[in-house]
Amino acid sequence: MAEPAVLYAVGDRIATVTLNRPDRLNAFGGEMEAELRQAMVAAARDSDVRVIVLTGAGRGFCAGADMERLSGAAGSRGATIPREAPPPLDLGAPARADFQHRYSYFPAIPKPIIAAVNGPAAGLGFVLACYCDLRFAGSEAIFTTAFARRGLVAEYGLAWLLPRLVGPGNAADLLFSGRRVGAEEACRLGLVNRVLPQAEFLAQVLDYADELARAASPRSTRVMKRQLWEGLLSGLGASVELANDEMRASFLSDDFKEGVAHFVEKRPARFTGR
Repeated sequence: MAEPAVLYAVGDRIATVTLNRPDRLNAFGGEMEAELRQAMVAAARDSDVRVIVLTGAGRGFCAGADMERLSGAAGSRGATIPREAPPPLDLGAPARADFQHRYSYFPAIPKPIIAAVNGPAAGLGFVLACYCDLRFAGSEAIFTTAFARRGLVAEYGLAWLLPRLVGPGNAADLLFSGRRVGAEEACRLGLVNRVLPQAEFLAQVLDYADELARAASPRSTRVMKRQLWEGLLSGLGASVELANDEMRASFLSDDFKEGVAHFVEKRPARFTGR
């Protein structure tokens, strides 16, 4: 029986989603796209999951689209990208249209997603990392957009997203050159949040995820994630109005009551997400 293209495991309120083609540096191909979407939706629906960690098996995060697939597309006259939109996410509440495309659905997942970039993140792998809420890199991680060196373009909304992470000039550099960027430079550019020692990498990422799962209100992180992503698509006034609405709602929530109670009583929080 063939190994699944994506592994999914839940423990201590953390869902670990692992791209699982280590012999190909987890290049995207076969059933990986569908299995990744299924795993993310499963984590979103699971009330026991509070944080999602996306990583790669073996020594790579994701080397991008499988080169065999690209070789087949080279010279063909038809588009290789399906024109049909993926089915809408079934998460109990409608997601805005911007977050319903093939890879732009990560912002619609109502839980923090951490990209644990353990090795090369190239092309589509670079895109996936950018759509996560946080990016931690192992000290040996390498990032490259690669598209210009394959005769391609800034794919799947990256021309909108990357300047918001690293600024327009740095985005142009990374896109036009397709050069390889090490973990430390990626951190200086703002592409990753922090660089962790390779030998202890995943353990330290999971320690951070565990702290989020234990100490942060899942209701708060859910609302904040919506505020952050929708804020990129709206003006300051709309952001303030959304914050005011959500602030009023938070005062009525169980998590707000618990947030005050555990602080006053000097004990660990017991948030429910309600």
